[in-house]
Amino acid sequence: MPKTTTLHPHRGIRPRSRKALAALKARRSAWLASLASDAPFLPMFDHIPGISFFAKDREGRTMFASRSILERYQMRDDLDMLGLTDFDINPGFMAEAYVRDDQRLLGGTVKRVERIELWFDRLGLPNWFLVTKLPLLDKKGRPQGVMGILRHAGEDEMKLPLFQTVSKAVAIIRRDYARPLIIAGIAAACGESLRQLQRRFRTAFGVTAQEFLIRTRVLAAARLLEETSLTAAQIAARTGFVDASSFAEQFKRRTRMTPTEYRSRQACPLSERMG
Repeated sequence: MPKTTTLHPHRGIRPRSRKALAALKARRSAWLASLASDAPFLPMFDHIPGISFFAKDREGRTMFASRSILERYQMRDDLDMLGLTDFDINPGFMAEAYVRDDQRLLGGTVKRVERIELWFDRLGLPNWFLVTKLPLLDKKGRPQGVMGILRHAGEDEMKLPLFQTVSKAVAIIRRDYARPLIIAGIAAACGESLRQLQRRFRTAFGVTAQEFLIRTRVLAAARLLEETSLTAAQIAARTGFVDASSFAEQFKRRTRMTPTEYRSRQACPLSERMG
């Protein structure tokens, strides 16, 4: 007698044999093979509130991106995004982290990557986002790319231990990054020692609280470089840097470009940026 699998007995669904399930799996595979090859399920992500989808090939070139991601990067359609890498569209330190994640998936070191990011929402404020990545496998089970979803962290997820260890400090940085902030003062406001806070930031983000603050300021400055014609001094004043010189130094250290180079790069046609 073949073994059976019982599915939802409380709903009255009859058990099916392994042979029947194997036949259904084969039918599903045949059905998928009959569909258009250009990812027919992808348009659904444009209609799921709060969820963004992306897929990249082995070389890190974007193959698919949902509408919300295109809007996030101010692109008109998927052809604007097609073929771009993380380094084409993100500050250097962010792109490096994304690529490290991809390499772990492509190399088989891990089967899934989940990370927490601070990014700017549609109101222009830094906010929590959760990223989940999986490898894209070919018919022989070999990784040929990476796919992932990006979503805003909900209230329940903000209660998770990983968030709770740094949530108050991040809330302060999120609110006051443009003001003079001292990490020791943030630690005191959170009722923690400086050492405790630094350790918890390293656990959550892999960087110190000071580096997290600087990266938040760099991201804010990058937005202003992209969207305004403000001078370096004006941007420095709006994003918490001491002066234009300090801003330029910290910005280049993390993006590998001066503010002027970054602004010029964003103004270039996409074809030139990929060159």
